[in-house]
Amino acid sequence: MSPLKISTRNAATGPVLVITGELDYANATGLRERVCTLDLQPGQRLVVDLAGMEFCDSSGISALLAARNHALAARADIALAAVPAHTLRVLRIVGLDQVFALPPDAHTAVSA
Repeated sequence: MSPLKISTRNAATGPVLVITGELDYANATGLRERVCTLDLQPGQRLVVDLAGMEFCDSSGISALLAARNHALAARADIALAAVPAHTLRVLRIVGLDQVFALPPDAHTAVSA
Protein backbone atom coordinates (compact mmCIF):
# COMPACT_ATOMS: atom_id res chain seq x y z
CA MET A 1 0.00 0.00 0.00
CA SER A 2 1.55 3.25 -1.16
CA PRO A 3 0.44 6.54 0.34
CA LEU A 4 -0.86 9.17 -2.04
CA LYS A 5 1.62 11.88 -2.97
CA ILE A 6 0.63 14.92 -4.98
CA SER A 7 3.13 17.40 -6.32
CA THR A 8 2.40 20.45 -8.41
CA ARG A 9 4.42 22.13 -11.11
CA ASN A 10 3.58 24.82 -13.58
CA ALA A 11 3.72 24.48 -17.34
CA ALA A 12 3.06 27.08 -20.01
CA THR A 13 -0.43 25.64 -20.45
CA GLY A 14 -1.30 25.61 -16.74
CA PRO A 15 -0.73 23.53 -13.60
CA VAL A 16 0.39 19.91 -13.65
CA LEU A 17 -0.55 17.67 -10.72
CA VAL A 18 1.67 14.61 -10.42
CA ILE A 19 -0.05 11.75 -8.61
CA THR A 20 1.88 8.84 -7.13
CA GLY A 21 0.63 6.01 -4.96
CA GLU A 22 -2.95 4.94 -4.37
CA LEU A 23 -5.91 7.17 -5.14
CA ASP A 24 -8.61 5.52 -3.08
CA TYR A 25 -11.30 6.12 -0.48
CA ALA A 26 -8.73 6.77 2.25
CA ASN A 27 -7.05 9.66 0.43
CA ALA A 28 -9.15 10.87 -2.53
CA THR A 29 -10.08 13.87 -0.39
CA GLY A 30 -6.44 14.97 -0.61
CA LEU A 31 -6.73 15.32 -4.38
CA ARG A 32 -10.04 17.18 -4.09
CA GLU A 33 -8.53 19.62 -1.59
CA ARG A 34 -5.40 20.19 -3.69
CA VAL A 35 -7.42 20.86 -6.83
CA CYS A 36 -9.55 23.43 -5.00
CA THR A 37 -6.42 25.44 -4.21
CA LEU A 38 -5.51 25.78 -7.89
CA ASP A 39 -6.17 29.16 -9.43
CA LEU A 40 -7.07 28.10 -12.94
CA GLN A 41 -7.54 30.74 -15.59
CA PRO A 42 -9.83 30.54 -18.63
CA GLY A 43 -8.09 28.75 -21.48
CA GLN A 44 -5.57 26.96 -19.29
CA ARG A 45 -5.23 23.20 -19.13
CA LEU A 46 -5.01 21.31 -15.87
CA VAL A 47 -2.92 18.20 -16.42
CA VAL A 48 -3.19 15.34 -13.95
CA ASP A 49 -0.15 13.10 -14.49
CA LEU A 50 -1.12 9.59 -13.40
CA ALA A 51 2.05 7.78 -14.48
CA GLY A 52 2.92 6.99 -10.86
CA MET A 53 -0.57 6.06 -9.73
CA GLU A 54 -0.64 2.46 -8.52
CA PHE A 55 -4.35 2.04 -7.77
CA CYS A 56 -7.59 3.96 -8.26
CA ASP A 57 -10.99 3.03 -6.87
CA SER A 58 -14.38 4.67 -7.40
CA SER A 59 -13.53 7.39 -4.87
CA GLY A 60 -10.46 8.22 -6.92
CA ILE A 61 -12.53 8.38 -10.11
CA SER A 62 -14.94 10.68 -8.28
CA ALA A 63 -12.02 12.94 -7.25
CA LEU A 64 -10.88 13.10 -10.88
CA LEU A 65 -14.41 14.11 -11.89
CA ALA A 66 -14.34 16.81 -9.19
CA ALA A 67 -11.09 18.08 -10.72
CA ARG A 68 -12.82 18.20 -14.10
CA ASN A 69 -15.70 20.18 -12.60
CA HIS A 70 -13.25 22.62 -11.03
CA ALA A 71 -11.51 23.10 -14.37
CA LEU A 72 -14.77 23.58 -16.26
CA ALA A 73 -16.00 26.10 -13.68
CA ALA A 74 -12.86 28.12 -14.41
CA ARG A 75 -13.43 27.72 -18.18
CA ALA A 76 -10.26 25.65 -18.32
CA ASP A 77 -9.54 22.26 -19.83
CA ILE A 78 -8.34 19.08 -18.12
CA ALA A 79 -6.29 16.12 -19.29
CA LEU A 80 -5.46 12.88 -17.53
CA ALA A 81 -1.97 11.97 -18.72
CA ALA A 82 -0.32 8.55 -18.65
CA VAL A 83 -3.36 6.77 -17.25
CA PRO A 84 -2.34 3.28 -16.09
CA ALA A 85 -3.92 0.43 -18.08
CA HIS A 86 -6.08 -0.82 -15.21
CA THR A 87 -7.60 2.62 -14.68
CA LEU A 88 -7.89 3.32 -18.40
CA ARG A 89 -9.96 0.15 -18.75
CA VAL A 90 -12.40 1.41 -16.10
CA LEU A 91 -12.60 4.86 -17.70
CA ARG A 92 -13.47 3.23 -21.02
CA ILE A 93 -16.09 0.93 -19.52
CA VAL A 94 -17.95 3.81 -17.87
CA GLY A 95 -17.52 6.16 -20.83
CA LEU A 96 -15.19 8.64 -19.17
CA ASP A 97 -12.70 8.24 -22.01
CA GLN A 98 -15.20 10.44 -23.88
CA VAL A 99 -15.13 13.07 -21.11
CA PHE A 100 -11.39 13.40 -20.41
CA ALA A 101 -8.53 14.07 -22.79
CA LEU A 102 -6.17 11.10 -22.29
CA PRO A 103 -2.74 11.93 -23.69
CA PRO A 104 -0.06 9.23 -23.35
CA ASP A 105 2.19 11.34 -21.11
CA ALA A 106 2.42 14.73 -19.39
CA HIS A 107 4.80 16.12 -21.98
CA THR A 108 2.25 15.51 -24.73
CA ALA A 109 -0.51 16.95 -22.54
CA VAL A 110 1.26 20.27 -22.03
CA SER A 111 2.30 20.45 -25.69
CA ALA A 112 -1.22 20.01 -27.07
